[in-house]
Amino acid sequence: MKDVLGSDPYRPLANERVAGENPPFASCHASHLAVLSEDEVLAVWFAGAHEGDDDVAIWSARRSKGAWSQPQLLAHDTEEPHWNPVLHRKEDGELVLFYKIGRHIKSWRTIMRTSADSGRTWSAPRELVPGDEGGRGPVRNKLIVLHDGAWLAPASTEEGIWRSFADRSDDEGRTWSRSADVSIRELEGIQPAMVTGSDIPVSPQSFIGRGVIQPTLWESAPEQVHMLMRSSEGAIYRSDSRDGGRTWSEAYRTELPNNNSGIDLARLQDGLLALVFNPVGQNWGPRTPLVVRLSRDNGQTWGEEYVLEDDEGEYSYPAMVAVGNRLYVTYTDKRRDIAFRMLELQGCCK
Repeated sequence: MKDVLGSDPYRPLANERVAGENPPFASCHASHLAVLSEDEVLAVWFAGAHEGDDDVAIWSARRSKGAWSQPQLLAHDTEEPHWNPVLHRKEDGELVLFYKIGRHIKSWRTIMRTSADSGRTWSAPRELVPGDEGGRGPVRNKLIVLHDGAWLAPASTEEGIWRSFADRSDDEGRTWSRSADVSIRELEGIQPAMVTGSDIPVSPQSFIGRGVIQPTLWESAPEQVHMLMRSSEGAIYRSDSRDGGRTWSEAYRTELPNNNSGIDLARLQDGLLALVFNPVGQNWGPRTPLVVRLSRDNGQTWGEEYVLEDDEGEYSYPAMVAVGNRLYVTYTDKRRDIAFRMLELQGCCK
């Protein structure tokens, strides 16, 4: 790829908070977003008293002409915790929303809804894969559309040893085919111990488990698909597929640090990759700073860092969408708000 970026390619365009000063919930986390037009963005997240409580529901807000609407309750289908909403915008403009329901992560059910009016109204909820527990479809990060039109969703399970996989749909989400698990071979067969000493306010069940979860995906060429994964091992892990996500290599360690918190990646039109993550190599370590880095060589090396946050506190679980040469990012701000950032990458994607 032609090297056209300067030493400081980032031009900040927006630095905003979504929920506002008096949100109608105590805690919020795990945001996602869809870019509807140059002037309109829809954000979603889960919120309630505390992660994993029965009152936790899916909420949304809309950005129009630089201002955010008041948060609106979008979904609370059952008296169980709701988790990890993910948006997908189809070429015809229809929005698809995925989220999880369940008190236990290992037995999540994945719910799907659609909207034909940019998220103002939604269809009735339906189970993505009826009867399936553990979570199908996108677990936290966006699905990607492959060159052949197939949807590929980054998925994972959390029961003892954490494992990732890809869920593929060749009919725009009506039916799904699950790949085999992607795992760290050295961890197979162990019994994970409870992690203690962390003040990250997650559901306690998350502290029992090791492995790789919550992949983020990109396609570098037809049939050539890759995932980066959050891990418990102090680093981001990677796996590669040569057949459109149907089969995957064993997970292998990268040089990128990871604190067992969410990451996300976006591929721009010219092949440039942008990764947003906490560069902290400690399991359940601090969720600050939060940065963006760029790769010109399909994720082999990373440079040009932009710091989104470096104060004390939790800045985590970023979601990122690329449109043209712009990066749109949402993330958790100390569990009290959802942050929105927009960056322009100067000299690329024209």
